[in-house]
Amino acid sequence: MQRYREIVVAFSRNGFGYFVRELGLHKITSLPKRLFEQGDKEVHNKTTGERIRLFLEELGPTFIKLGQIASTRQDLIPKNIIEELEKLQDQVAPFSFSDVQEIIGRELQEPINAVFKSFDEHPIAAASIGQVHYGVLQSGQEVAVKIQRPNLEEKVHTDLEILMSIAKLAESRLEWAKKYQLSAIIKEFSNSLIAELDYTLEGRNAHRIAQQFKKHEDVVVPDVYWNLTTEKVLTMEYIKGIKLDENKKLVREGYNPQLIAEKLIQKQFQQILIDGFFHADPHPGNVMILPNHKILFMDFGMVGRLTSSMKDHLSSLIVAIMRQNTKSIIKAIYRMGIVSENVDADYMYADIDDLRDKYYDIPFSQVSIGEAINDLFRVATTHGIRIPTDLSLVGKSLLTLEGTVERLDPDISIVKIAEPFGKRLLKEKYQPKKVADEVYQQAEDYKDLIMDFPDHINHLYKVIRRGKLPLEISVSRVEAFLRKLDRISNRLSFSIVLLAFSIIMVGLIIGSALAGESSYLWSLPVIEIGFVVAIGMFLWLLYSIFRSGRF
Repeated sequence: MQRYREIVVAFSRNGFGYFVRELGLHKITSLPKRLFEQGDKEVHNKTTGERIRLFLEELGPTFIKLGQIASTRQDLIPKNIIEELEKLQDQVAPFSFSDVQEIIGRELQEPINAVFKSFDEHPIAAASIGQVHYGVLQSGQEVAVKIQRPNLEEKVHTDLEILMSIAKLAESRLEWAKKYQLSAIIKEFSNSLIAELDYTLEGRNAHRIAQQFKKHEDVVVPDVYWNLTTEKVLTMEYIKGIKLDENKKLVREGYNPQLIAEKLIQKQFQQILIDGFFHADPHPGNVMILPNHKILFMDFGMVGRLTSSMKDHLSSLIVAIMRQNTKSIIKAIYRMGIVSENVDADYMYADIDDLRDKYYDIPFSQVSIGEAINDLFRVATTHGIRIPTDLSLVGKSLLTLEGTVERLDPDISIVKIAEPFGKRLLKEKYQPKKVADEVYQQAEDYKDLIMDFPDHINHLYKVIRRGKLPLEISVSRVEAFLRKLDRISNRLSFSIVLLAFSIIMVGLIIGSALAGESSYLWSLPVIEIGFVVAIGMFLWLLYSIFRSGRF
């Protein structure tokens, strides 16, 4: 409950007090409403993106990592907010060496001195999830040891539970939260964060990418020491190199920045379009250069996975972008996303046509593939098409790659280097053997459908005979529909009352005529009054019908 209060107060302090008030969170946390009226006055001079970043940084590791994960979803989050999320500071104060010793001893089931010949007490780097130390094994091998922060898992799960409860509350009260399925987004981000808490997954990612580049002598991936790796401790080979953003040092040491940029693009497209398993965050801090222009990949916490069908759809999308063919772009997006029933294809076609004008008459070699893909994914999401996380990571990865290589060689053409990979993928896609396999697979599916068809018809016949055919009607805007039903039933009731009243009046007139008596009752002209009332009711009914415009 204390953590809930801290989160709610942080919302207010960073200019989101209105959100707290709308959800009634001050009541849940028993905090005075005045705390959420103003907030920090200085904060209101900042942009929404800046306030979100400050909010996340204030609340610590869970929220910082969620912000970093959210920064990969260019399709879900506005560009100005993404730019702020990318500035999130992951450098935090290191935890004590006594905690390091305790965690290593518990996880490796041996004291730190028994495992390592030497171990540097001061970390090389400290981040929100863990910190990295330099060590030397008893065998003399240099290693980098990543240790997770103490008690982090419990804190992360607590924060995620609170966030999920706030998201569900928001969906029940706010239209925008319901429209964007806020709880589903929080769940998706939470799953990514929880996966980062298991260092064995990162170790397996490193091993898989190392296997992909096994025959590439110019790529190096640090070895994982599995006997010294657990969910909370990751031990990898320590390799020294030059960071990609140290251009002057690279030139001084005799390296060719243009050659490095070209190699990096080739290796990234090899991972994405050929292998279907790629490093999703190739920023300068995660890539180093070794002698002979070898590329060293590090930090495999964020990776993307593409199935063969995803790779096909992605290549089709890139070709459609090259040809500036709106219909082909839409077809590729439909195939790669989860399409809502309410998608307005014509409206989306118009939006993509407008987007195409942005790239009209620009040589494709000068187009940013990453930006173009992210723009298209953003339009798709706006129209209710959910793009799988791994595909959105492609856009993020390519944007990061473009920013990285431009520092090395401002004149490089990513498209020109990537073109052979696209051609190879398209060639493989239309290979006679692959086409034949796909046709055979579809024939198998149709065969099963045809074989099962008589059984389905027989089942339907039995259901109809029993008089139990289920009928499901999907009605949009139910309240408006019910109001219309109410008006119809009211008019019918009014008409029946008018008819009954008219029959009574006719009976009185005929009875009075047959008896030859006056139609006065209690000295009142009943027939005359009834006639006026009936005429009034009839005119009101006609007026209602004409006013509805559906006569």
